[in-house]
Amino acid sequence: MFDRLGCLVARRPWPVIGAWIGVAAVLVALSPGWGSVTDGHPTGFLPDSYESVRADALATRAFPEQSGSSALLVVKRRDGGVLSAADRAAVQRMVEQLKAARVERVVAVWTGPQQRAPDGRVQLVQATLRGLPRDDRVGGAVDELRARSDVLLRQTALVANVTGDAAILKDARESFPSADVIVAIATIVLIIVLLASIYHSPIAALLPIITIALVFATATSLIALLADTAGLEVGSEATSLLIVVLFGIGTNYILFFLLRYRERLRASPDAGAAVAFAIGRVGPVIASAALVSMAAFLALMLSRVATFRSLGPALTIVVGVMALAAITLVPAIVGLLRTRVFWPSSDWRHAQPDSISARLGQTIAHRPAPVALVSGGALVLLAAGALVFSADYDIAARLPDDSESARAFVELQRAFPAGTLSPTQVYIRGGSRDPRRLHDLAQSLRQTAGVAIVQATRTSPHGDVALITVVLRARPFSNQALATVQDVIRPIAHRAAVGDDVLVGGQTSALVDVREAINRDGRVIYPVAALMIALILGLLLRSVVAALYLLMAVVLGYLATLGTTVSVFQGVGGRPGLGVALPLIVYLLIVAMATGYNILMTARLREEVRAGAAPRRAAGRAVERTAPTIAAAAVILAATFASLALTGIGSLVELGFAVAIGAVVAVSAMAVLFVPSVAALIGRRSWWPGHHADIESRQQ
Repeated sequence: MFDRLGCLVARRPWPVIGAWIGVAAVLVALSPGWGSVTDGHPTGFLPDSYESVRADALATRAFPEQSGSSALLVVKRRDGGVLSAADRAAVQRMVEQLKAARVERVVAVWTGPQQRAPDGRVQLVQATLRGLPRDDRVGGAVDELRARSDVLLRQTALVANVTGDAAILKDARESFPSADVIVAIATIVLIIVLLASIYHSPIAALLPIITIALVFATATSLIALLADTAGLEVGSEATSLLIVVLFGIGTNYILFFLLRYRERLRASPDAGAAVAFAIGRVGPVIASAALVSMAAFLALMLSRVATFRSLGPALTIVVGVMALAAITLVPAIVGLLRTRVFWPSSDWRHAQPDSISARLGQTIAHRPAPVALVSGGALVLLAAGALVFSADYDIAARLPDDSESARAFVELQRAFPAGTLSPTQVYIRGGSRDPRRLHDLAQSLRQTAGVAIVQATRTSPHGDVALITVVLRARPFSNQALATVQDVIRPIAHRAAVGDDVLVGGQTSALVDVREAINRDGRVIYPVAALMIALILGLLLRSVVAALYLLMAVVLGYLATLGTTVSVFQGVGGRPGLGVALPLIVYLLIVAMATGYNILMTARLREEVRAGAAPRRAAGRAVERTAPTIAAAAVILAATFASLALTGIGSLVELGFAVAIGAVVAVSAMAVLFVPSVAALIGRRSWWPGHHADIESRQQ
């Protein structure tokens, strides 16, 4: 199939290019635009069965003035001094004026003596906003509160900074657009520099940028069109990830083609024949790698977390479109440019001896067992760090230090218990609202070690629901706070209930449920993705043995990547944990990346075996001829994802480091060392049952 496709593209490059431009133009014209489907967050973040979701629904009905989102105005003197009587009066005037302004989505604004810091230097003003923190209109209300408070306090000695769950999430979201620009610019510059150093040609360096730009426009327009017509949800955080996935994996696919094209061109000056040959050889590799990546990303749709579910189809579409472009659009352009694609360099005419890969190939051919043992042992050693992985749910700690909500939270923690940022609510209904039961429950909560304040019990306007507000000592998004809610507050509250009459809500309770959902996702998505990958590899390679040891190598490479990341950030960096989504996203990305390299190496090894080489000799030749390609692709991929470190966003910095180090691990210890050495040890049995007889007959 790929041989016929190669001949078609080589003979008719202009129709292929025209078809791509035409399809892209139609999709761009029809789609509503990428920004229109990524402005918000996926709805239904967690299923309705979770306690925090049911508590939020009850709060919306029973306490509409306190349900939804919160914003905290942290007011202090500009000189840091104690608030005077005049200052306190100015704060009260600001509160009254904010009430009178009737800001959209702002349900209530209030303050009082109990919201003044013990040292008298900070006054809190609380605002309740209707809607979830991720809602765009809630974010707009935060903006208006900030703007109005600045104006109202301009002629005073006071300054107000706004934090709270709505403000924190808004600031986190607003950091992503600037991050997208940084990532895009850094990625493009890095790819141009690295490809120019490989080919010594500006045309070859710019070719991936131009083609990937067309692919990005096509893929994002297709995603936006599907989102608009079929209800596909895409979170605002997806853009940065799509950029690096597209440029990283896309450049790898293009590099696979260009290097094989250049290799064939040295043997024959016919550029058209070289294009057809290269598609015939690397087309199956690219298609196989893309299918594995798409299967892995589709497994995200099994997640209970809406953000993950929305990423799955988007990443699948991007990889699929990029793979199609790599075996049609790029070869068509190269076929038109012919040898000019490498202009002005003439290095392409002569193969540059790579003594390192040659010696490495000889070592694997003669001593595969020590190479497999050392490389596999190194992966196991690096994987040890994964045993102490800890998830960090504290979004406030991951904000850029210069964001307003982060600065305000620092001031709040100095003056009040950290849990003041986002209290936990205990809702009691039905028979459990007996005054004695409520008093006993409040007393039990006050005696809990992790609780700083238990506010007076309130009753809903209809009298059917009671509310006890609990302020924790720990930061409300920290693992310590999550443990307090899950292990102490919920059990105490549920023991006081008759039936299902008590629900624990609030942001900390929601994160407890998010943690449970993500842990469940790991138990489902990891094995499902692994099974899908094994089946695809087995069908593509027609070998059970090769599929199994390639899958083993990928899993080992992932664990080594996660272990190294944990060692650096939690061990050396002293962080309490890593981003909660990191293991799952890294798992899927490492699977996509490492499988592509492994398939490229395995395909070349099989090619050498079919040409008559003995298994060990074939492994040595495959390493000698493929290692430079894999190394170059891994360096580009690592540099692409490393650009995420420039964003300053904690979760993206960790992700960038993890995938960058994963590229190094995947190339140095797995695809170039572990996989070919294991294949050399197993010998012809590597191809059982599909190609075993075919290979033996060719070697007789």
